[in-house]
Amino acid sequence: MKIATSLRSGGVLWAAPFVLLLMLFYYNAGEAHPLSEFHGWAPALVASPMMMLYAIAYSVAASLAAWESGRMSASGMWQLAPSRSRFRVAANILTPVILLSWAVLLIPPAINLIREQTWPTIDSLRLPVMAMFLAVAHAVIGFAVGLRVPRLFAAPIVAIMTFVLVAFTRAIHPYWIRHVSGQYADLSFGEVPGLSSIAAPMLFGGGLAVGIAVLWAPLRYRWVRPLLGCLVAVGCMSGAYSITHDWGHDPSLVTGQAPVECRGQAPKVCMPQATASALTDVRSESLSALTALRARGLQVSPTLITDRISDGRGYRGSTNATWRLPLTAAAAKGTIRYQIAMAAVRFPCTRVNTAPAQAAQLWAASIVGADKDYVQRMAGELPSRDGAKANQQVQYAVKQILTKPAADQSAWYEKAVTAACSRSGT
Repeated sequence: MKIATSLRSGGVLWAAPFVLLLMLFYYNAGEAHPLSEFHGWAPALVASPMMMLYAIAYSVAASLAAWESGRMSASGMWQLAPSRSRFRVAANILTPVILLSWAVLLIPPAINLIREQTWPTIDSLRLPVMAMFLAVAHAVIGFAVGLRVPRLFAAPIVAIMTFVLVAFTRAIHPYWIRHVSGQYADLSFGEVPGLSSIAAPMLFGGGLAVGIAVLWAPLRYRWVRPLLGCLVAVGCMSGAYSITHDWGHDPSLVTGQAPVECRGQAPKVCMPQATASALTDVRSESLSALTALRARGLQVSPTLITDRISDGRGYRGSTNATWRLPLTAAAAKGTIRYQIAMAAVRFPCTRVNTAPAQAAQLWAASIVGADKDYVQRMAGELPSRDGAKANQQVQYAVKQILTKPAADQSAWYEKAVTAACSRSGT
């Protein structure tokens, strides 16, 4: 049966409108954040809508494949004298099914890229390639089920089971199950899927599909087929498990991949190219704040101030020489000086006493002209009546110390930092 004939006589044409409407519904319902938050990062623009559609695409591929193979079995086609190999016939039958499932996966990311006027990159193609491969694997699995189970039962059962087994893996333990399911998480700015996190689900689903396909292989001895099929499936699935069994909640990711642009030296200030239009102002504000802090005796001399946004969901702490700050967000809010002040105040302990720590931070914020930003933060952290009273005491103490000479202020600051760590573990 030719592909065109399969398309005309099969169930894809009547299923396609319903499937595409369902895809658009999930695309619109799943848009929880404005696309501008991705700053034109193509891998994130692609991953965001796909996260809602993996299970749908796989279930479409599996259920329609089961229906088509059941239709062929019911027509007695497999008993006819073959003019083409079984694999060729199956490929022709499955091609429209696979193309529909691919449309579910690829149309929403394309819409996102067009809306943001962003070209796809090589890194942004990793998730679509994985999902397209797995759609083929699910189609093969569904096709095999349809050969053995009547299509009226096989198609809905396969659709429901595939959707549940994929979509609900993000809500169960152990974590390795979600990492081999093909249900990938969304991405943040600067993140790219690790190759191992792409390979694991492809190995798991692809191994199972190839193991099933081996049962049709034209081998001389029939007993070799199930043995070889089991070896392939179990070997690939075990390999996927060995890759992912010790992973945590998040898959393997590569961070810091967004291209950056830098200005100046000592400190050099760097921001992603996507948000670097504010870089000149950010460096100017940073230098002004550092100069004010040094004038009051703080020994702050970072060699690099870089934007934390490229770190994605991973956290990389600042050091004395390298400060990692949310520069893009701060530039949009006008809080660059506040971020510099907070980075300048470093405590030699992991847990601090609240009152002296707040006093030290409020003093630094006041020096750079960001005291209002810090007071708002204090009010949010301790909204109770007792908290408000404590905040007023801290503000009063800082106002008093700001009236004294710079040398006295520097000495007071050192005592505040020491007091913040006096009763906490280091």
